[in-house]
Amino acid sequence: MQRVNLSTVSEFVFVGLSDAPEIRLLLFVLFLLIYLATMAGNITLLIAISTDSHLHSPMYFLLGNLSLLDLLCPTITVPKMLGALLLEDKKISFSGCLFQHFSLIAVVGTEIFLLTVMAYDRYLAVCHPLRYPSIMSSKLCAQLAVGTWATGLLNSLLHTSLVFTISFCGPNEIQQYYCDIPPVLALSCSSTHSRELVTLVVAGVLGSSACVVTVVSYIYIFLEILARKSSGVWHKAFSTCGSHLAVVCLFYGTTICTYVRPSFTYSPHRDRVVSMLYGILTPLLNPIIYSLRNKEVKCALKRVISQVRRAL
Repeated sequence: MQRVNLSTVSEFVFVGLSDAPEIRLLLFVLFLLIYLATMAGNITLLIAISTDSHLHSPMYFLLGNLSLLDLLCPTITVPKMLGALLLEDKKISFSGCLFQHFSLIAVVGTEIFLLTVMAYDRYLAVCHPLRYPSIMSSKLCAQLAVGTWATGLLNSLLHTSLVFTISFCGPNEIQQYYCDIPPVLALSCSSTHSRELVTLVVAGVLGSSACVVTVVSYIYIFLEILARKSSGVWHKAFSTCGSHLAVVCLFYGTTICTYVRPSFTYSPHRDRVVSMLYGILTPLLNPIIYSLRNKEVKCALKRVISQVRRAL
């Protein structure tokens, strides 16, 4: 019986978005501009929330956490992608891939739970406006925010330990521009069925639970609006919840398409497009959505911009 020597993989290689130099340069400029716009938008929103006393409330504290996550999400993946496009540096070490995977899953998981907390906050604000200040106190708001970050980190620790404790001894080319679960599992030279099942069950349970809480919160909000039968209530509720609902639909739609499905349905080309939607475009659109749909945020941003102009 012939023995086959298997060497452990010490680094991975990302598949580039394009091999044509002119296309790579165009993509580099495009994604660099998107990344810079994302940084500028979310940093400006964070400054507005932290410096404007009108935005010192639970709703905007949670929005500040969302902006921080939207800063971290593209920062984890985009710089490496830009390096691959400009310098053709497509390699990443095993430990670097592990860290990137852990960080990204932690941020994505935290954002899912944070959006759920924000939905609960909107439910309290619309359905229990008189009791809202006493229920959603600063202490409870801080505890909920810390809980979302802790849950996201623990969830990521579980997924990362499941993925990176398997054997990698053959191909090392990742069919993606970052270290994601499906393309990394596809490189394993050992059975991954049980790990895929655990990953799918955990992601399904946590994701569906968060989704149920969000949907139920909005059902109660909708029923409360119907019960009041006032056009002014409709306008106020839409201005309060419209931005969050748009962000929820955008984020859940892309992440569910990427993660909550069996690995045999994995398609490298399609998944690269979908992952760009939630990993690059969603962090760019979130501050824009909140700025356009929320008068208080709009006014705060105008004050920040005017202060910057005066300083310059």
